[in-house]
Amino acid sequence: MATPADMLARLMAEQMQKTGTPTEDTETTSAPAERPNQSAEIIRLPVWPDSVRGIPNSMLRSALFGAIKRGPRAYLKQEPIAALEGIDIRYTGERLDQGDLDVWQGIVHIARAQTQGNTCQVTAYALLKVLGKTNSGDNHKTLNDRLVRLRANAVEIETAAYSYVGGLVDDVVRNKDTKEYTIRLNPKLGHLFGPDQFTLIEFEQRAALSRHPLAQWLYGFYSSHAKPYPIKVETLHGLCGSETKLMKHFRAELKKSLEKISEVDGWEWQIDAKDLVHIKKRPSGSQTRHLTRKKKSTS
Repeated sequence: MATPADMLARLMAEQMQKTGTPTEDTETTSAPAERPNQSAEIIRLPVWPDSVRGIPNSMLRSALFGAIKRGPRAYLKQEPIAALEGIDIRYTGERLDQGDLDVWQGIVHIARAQTQGNTCQVTAYALLKVLGKTNSGDNHKTLNDRLVRLRANAVEIETAAYSYVGGLVDDVVRNKDTKEYTIRLNPKLGHLFGPDQFTLIEFEQRAALSRHPLAQWLYGFYSSHAKPYPIKVETLHGLCGSETKLMKHFRAELKKSLEKISEVDGWEWQIDAKDLVHIKKRPSGSQTRHLTRKKKSTS
């Protein structure tokens, strides 16, 4: 009689055959990689170094992954999500936080290096390692909870460059014997990683801001801008999805978070008499090239 693991493997193989997806292609298995079926639709992700994580600007410049604290999550249904002008987002599902973003960008980070661009095959241990987490029972449970949350949602994202309607994760299969996950992403998510549509976030700096959700959100938001412009405290309060009610309390949290980022990455910040937040930081190499092209085009 077949064991549950055998049945699961058979079902996975049958599903992969139906979708034209190869069954052997991961870095975490001992079998040699095979070339993917060219007729299968896969994500064409850009290549980036292990030291950074690619995250779409629409996610960094909105409250989709909000700066919210631990605790009960609100359930939203086609709820408009606060975002910068030019980005329209509606979301259905349990609210997402910065920890959920860590897991999602970790999945994408692994998938970019695997032959099947829309499928991430990885053990729980390896995924936790990519996230900078220890291999503890609590972290395994939290990881599973976050994967469920990332699967059980629907998001509508519209920008000047693209429109996407779908889930952040299509499905998750976990082999209980090997503890290996097969996580499938929607191939259409590749549109979120088009030219000038995503930012490379320094992993070590973001990890150093762990347990500081507002600092993590601010780091992502301002990293997505080559040359940050002054923004009102009240505007940041809305964009980050903060659940802090009183503005004076949020302003105090904001100052602590900006100071934390300054300690980690050397950014300079100031809140002026008009309650505008000013950030001074070094642009990345690609952002420097962007500023140079922009300057030439206007000269």
